[in-house]
Amino acid sequence: MTYGHLDIIRRAASIFDELTVSVLNNKLKTPLFSVEERVNILKEATKDLTNVKVESFSGLLVDYARERDMHVVIRGLRAITDFEYELQNAQTNALLSHGAVDTVFLTTSLEYAYLSSSSVKEIASFHGDISMCVPEFVAKLVYEKYGYEIK
Repeated sequence: MTYGHLDIIRRAASIFDELTVSVLNNKLKTPLFSVEERVNILKEATKDLTNVKVESFSGLLVDYARERDMHVVIRGLRAITDFEYELQNAQTNALLSHGAVDTVFLTTSLEYAYLSSSSVKEIASFHGDISMCVPEFVAKLVYEKYGYEIK
């Protein structure tokens, strides 16, 4: 979870009465942290946001949304390349849900536009400083995953 993610979550939480941050258990990817660890990280990072809850799911987003009577998906965009990918997902979700799920895009604040989880992991894997990318407790956890401690 980067400051970019947190920026989108905070801004979405100010727009909507309730916000559920949903962590996908994606079997096609090999993330640095387990689903449970990611949920716990997000819960810690958003503990001051009283209208935010964090949970995980598997399968199709539209099925998950239907089961919970959710109708809006929030997605963050950093660049036009994100938009192309996210637009396809949004259109597919609208089709699969028969129009019951709509997507709202929030553009990342300029100060976080450069951030990606992939780049943070790469920097950390080479013992680089990720303090400007993630909260301190997240940096500590990331570094531990790579087998070293920050001082």
